[in-house]
Amino acid sequence: MPRWKNIVVLAAATAAAVAVTGCGPSTVSQEAAQQSSVLELLANDLQGSLQEAADRTSKVETVRATMVASGPEDFEMQIAMDLRDSVSYEMVMEMEGEVTTIRLIDSVMYMEIPEAEHELSDGKRWMKMDFSDAAEMGLDEQMQDADPVQQVKTLLELEGVTVVGEETVGGVPTVHYSVTATAEEHLALLEEQGELDSAGQAEAADQIAEFGVTEIKTELWIDEQYWPRRARMTMGEMGVMTVDYTDYNEPVTIEAPPAAETADFADLLGDLFEDLAEEARTTT
Repeated sequence: MPRWKNIVVLAAATAAAVAVTGCGPSTVSQEAAQQSSVLELLANDLQGSLQEAADRTSKVETVRATMVASGPEDFEMQIAMDLRDSVSYEMVMEMEGEVTTIRLIDSVMYMEIPEAEHELSDGKRWMKMDFSDAAEMGLDEQMQDADPVQQVKTLLELEGVTVVGEETVGGVPTVHYSVTATAEEHLALLEEQGELDSAGQAEAADQIAEFGVTEIKTELWIDEQYWPRRARMTMGEMGVMTVDYTDYNEPVTIEAPPAAETADFADLLGDLFEDLAEEARTTT
């Protein structure tokens, strides 16, 4: 799988991992009365506040996010996530002037095929790839088991978390947290939390070594509802990834494309092998 597609998968898993929910919005007067005290708690009771945010994440149902990555491969992505029962995503990514839509539903990925390549898929618009049995790729584990509380747990479990201060994100007052860990500590924690298996950790370690990354900085901005409004990972030469969250628990509909417009990657791969075998027979 090309590196940018690996980044998409990791980004989606990270995006789901940072999304949290809480009680419904308060009235304006209640917000005015509570905001100061909640932000003060977020700033002064670090462990207690992060635990409160972690406790509320189990109630998240849907969320939207905008992800911007800068580095060797820049891209911007709009993400809609439905985290009920089976986790589903729709990701619309713009990279190098091209827009690609990817949907993941029940371990099945649907990737939009560029119009210029429709002839390779019998004129179909979508490519279907079933990863339910592809444990070695780690995709099913990353996507299906993506825990919405993961990023908060990272801050809870890593030593050295600091409160940067109060900041406004998207017009919403938040408290900004930051922690820097070695690359080895970060990967070991992800493996311990079930976000990476040993093969995934080895692949991530190879990429980190390739770019000479020694430290990973994780930042999180949490508002008075104990919802993250922004998450950021800074990974040295591998770049910076920032995710902004909106529309918690608003309606999200993510559906598989029509079967008539979908080509099965496994079938196309089988046809390719048959053609190659036939070509080999005719040339011997």
